[in-house]
Amino acid sequence: MMELFLDAHFWVGVALVVFLGILVAAGVHKVAWNALGESGRKVQAQLDEAEALRKEAQGLLTQITEQRAEAERQAAAMLAAAKDEAKRLQAEAKIKLAEQIKLRGELAERKIAAAEAQATADVKGAAADLAAQIAEQVLVSRLAGAKSDPLVDAAFKQLTATKLQ
Repeated sequence: MMELFLDAHFWVGVALVVFLGILVAAGVHKVAWNALGESGRKVQAQLDEAEALRKEAQGLLTQITEQRAEAERQAAAMLAAAKDEAKRLQAEAKIKLAEQIKLRGELAERKIAAAEAQATADVKGAAADLAAQIAEQVLVSRLAGAKSDPLVDAAFKQLTATKLQ
């Protein structure tokens, strides 16, 4: 048994027990327990704060999700309105184009009719001039061959008869 007291492990164990007894007598265990309790309270406070921040973040996420959905609805409504406006403008443009085409067609028809009338008048004028020249040549040739023209004499008789009446 003596060997037991000479063993170093034995004396380390005895020293440990004595050391622990001094610590208990000095009240170190109460200080350690209070320090652990204080640390626990700080950790709990941090956990509570983290939970509050998580709830706040969840609320913000929900709010942002709702705002995004609303923005998407508004964008869809704006897109639909723009498409409707584009269709309306396209229809108006088609109507205006048809009206312009019709007006230009009518204007072209009027110009063509005026040109035709002018051409007809020019042809009639040229025909009248040609007829007058031919008549003049016929009359000149008849008058050159005869002292009097029977047509002129008949016309002259009609004029005098008309004046006498």
